[in-house]
Order: sequence, then structure tokens, then C-alpha cells
Amino acid sequence: MTAPSKITDPMELPEEVRDALERLILGLADAKRVLGIRYSEWVLGAPSLEAGISAASMCQDEWGHARLLYAMLKRLGRDPVVVEHDRPAEAYASPSALDASADDWAELVAMIALTDGAITAVLEGFAEGALDLAANRVPKMLAEERFHSDMGSAWVHSLCKASDESAGDTLRDSASAILPGLLAWIDPQDPASQLLVDSGLMQTGDQVRERFLAVCGPLFEAMGIDATQVAADRSGWDAARGRGPGCPDGETIERARGDRNRMLFVE
Repeated sequence: MTAPSKITDPMELPEEVRDALERLILGLADAKRVLGIRYSEWVLGAPSLEAGISAASMCQDEWGHARLLYAMLKRLGRDPVVVEHDRPAEAYASPSALDASADDWAELVAMIALTDGAITAVLEGFAEGALDLAANRVPKMLAEERFHSDMGSAWVHSLCKASDESAGDTLRDSASAILPGLLAWIDPQDPASQLLVDSGLMQTGDQVRERFLAVCGPLFEAMGIDATQVAADRSGWDAARGRGPGCPDGETIERARGDRNRMLFVE
């Protein structure tokens, strides 16, 4: 297969393709912003000091990646500052798996391990597409994501081997609950996602799903989940955001926007 010609100026793309590209970038940026918040909620509540330190480090990475992704929108004529700090919760395009805080450590581990794997799969498909900006910026994010993958895998396997069987049950149940929505988020199968594929900006949904199953395959095996038999849940699909219905809770988005410290904001 011939590699697509590189696109250096996304403003030269047709309007409908630019809109689809904006949706993709927003989904990735919002996912990383909200995922960072979910990590931060357990910095002091993790089961060990080491786990808390790792959560803090990964929170920092995710927020840094989100800033880089939001900044890409400037090349599409959007003001990144407005996108980061002025949108309501209902406009966020992060996957539904991140909408609510985790009730316990096992639920958090399922959430972050699978969501991190999903984001990585989409980023890889994006980086190998035709947009020069993605090819230049995404690989560094992916390199930093390897640490996240290693930590998520270690936490999953630790919970699966725990003497308290309820931890493994919670992990498996939580993963099973969020998986259908995540599969829809990485493979929307709607007109916008097809435009990106046809324009060479993104790999096909089948390719991204294969990447996701490859990344998270050992985790599913440890949890006893046959992910190849799970269908994506696209019920109530919101094509404007590229995700299912609902949104992150208001308190989370207040933190994501920095509402409480707005007077200190300096760009």
C-alpha cells in the first residue's frame, strides 16, 4: 500500500474533512485531559506510595499531551485557549469510560488501562496518516505512553492475582462495562471517520481496533475477557463529538477548565 502524500497545511482540506479532523483531535485531547484528572484523583488514595507517585507522573504526562493536541487546533483556525477553558461539559468528546470517577482502585485500574490502550491505538493510527503535524508530534507522546502501559499492565496482573477475589471480579466487571463504549470511540463507523480514512488522515477502524486488541490483549486474557467477541455500543451516537451520549460530570470539567484558578491564568 502506497503511503499517503503528506498534508502540511490542514486548512487546504475540504471543510467537511477539516471538521472531521477537528473532531478527532478534540476527542484525543479531551480524553487525555479527563484521563489526567482520573489519575489525579488517586494520587493520595492509591494502595501504595509508589502507585500514587506513578499516578501523579502519568497525570502530568496526560495533561502535557492534551496541551499539545489542543494546540494543533490552531492550524485548523480554532483558538486553543477557548477550546481548553471555555467549553461546557456537554461539548467534551472524551470516551464515556471516563465520564465518572472510579469508586475503588480496581475500577480505576480497569478504566485507565483500557482507556490508555484505546487512546494509544487511535494515536498510532493518526501518526501513520497523512497529516505532517501528527507525524511530528504524536511519536513523542507514544514513547511516553509505554510507561503508562507497563504500569497499567502491572496493576491489572496484581489485582488478578490478589488473594481477595473480589478485586479481580470488580476489575473484570468494570472492564466489561466500559469496553463496548471504548470500541465505538476508537471505531466510530460514521461519515466523519470515513472521511478521515478516505483522505489518508487516519487508518481504518478495523486497523485501529486490531491495534487496541493487540495492546490490551494480555490484559483481557488476565481478566478472562474475550474482547474479540464484544460488539461496539453505538447507541445514542453523538456524531458531533464522535462518542455515545452523556458527558463528564460538572466538577471534573470545572477542574479541566481551571475554573477555580481562572484569575491566575496566564497564556
